[in-house]
Amino acid sequence: MSRIRLNQEYRNKIANRMRVHLEQEDTQEKQKYDELKANQIELNDNAWNMAETIVRKHYTPEDVKMAYHLQNKFENVSTIAKDSCFHFHYLGQVEDRDYDNNPIMKEQNIEEHFDFRLNGAFEGNDSNSYSSDESYGYALYRDELKAQDDCNPDILIEQEGKDNNPHKTKYVDNNNTYLGNDDSGYGKQWNEKYQLDLIGREYCRDRSISCNQEQFQMLKEWKQAKGQFVIAHRNWIKSILDQMKEIKIGLKGYKYLDEAIELCTELGLNVQEAEIIRTNSTGLVIYNPKNLADRIKGMKNKNQSRADKIKARLLYEKNNAESVN
Repeated sequence: MSRIRLNQEYRNKIANRMRVHLEQEDTQEKQKYDELKANQIELNDNAWNMAETIVRKHYTPEDVKMAYHLQNKFENVSTIAKDSCFHFHYLGQVEDRDYDNNPIMKEQNIEEHFDFRLNGAFEGNDSNSYSSDESYGYALYRDELKAQDDCNPDILIEQEGKDNNPHKTKYVDNNNTYLGNDDSGYGKQWNEKYQLDLIGREYCRDRSISCNQEQFQMLKEWKQAKGQFVIAHRNWIKSILDQMKEIKIGLKGYKYLDEAIELCTELGLNVQEAEIIRTNSTGLVIYNPKNLADRIKGMKNKNQSRADKIKARLLYEKNNAESVN
């Protein structure tokens, strides 16, 4: 039997299949991401409890009640609102120089901004540019975003170092629309969970709240832990992108389909020539009756919950993988 030539369509199909395979592999990078992801809710809750303790010592429940009373009584009083971000400070010591340029320590307020919103700032890795505030939500809700046809939770990593372009903008906008903000989606649920009634001006920078050094350090560690989780997401996906780069170079150099199949086999992906030939460009076996039926059924019952949609999508992908193997 004559060998089948490897064209660009077949290369794309194999590359798509390989990307899915690499994301499912149990690597050290994926384990680190999964481990940190499992801790995120408890991590945020503990930091929030600390922040609430600090705030309520400064703005007591009685103060809040009185502020609401005055605001409701007088039309020209607007002094209280819900907020999720705070400036905290403590009296610490910093190094300085005296008149003779000798090193001395002097007291100074150490202040920092702490934002508990889903897209709140975190402390990232200064060695790379992957520090967008949206990246925390993308990493935390990666499974939910992956289950959507027009979302890509890895887009910021894939486009790292590149200027804004239509491809990047499309997926960033879709991701943000799906996750929502103060008015909808996961953003609304998240931000409503982490908010307090605060007295003062609209902007949190106008009301820095005092705390002790231990409390301040705990909140610093919370921001750092969020950054470590984002970096774990980046490192995992970056390792996959690096592998995919090598795979695509290899596929480009191959002349025949059986060479690409051999590469898949060596990398632990069991795929046959016939499966590549009879699949569409996304790598789905569309002529398998069960897969096609599941795909059609998935177009119904649009009112099902997000969790059910994700579950259905993962089940579909699992069935598809089993039919291929």
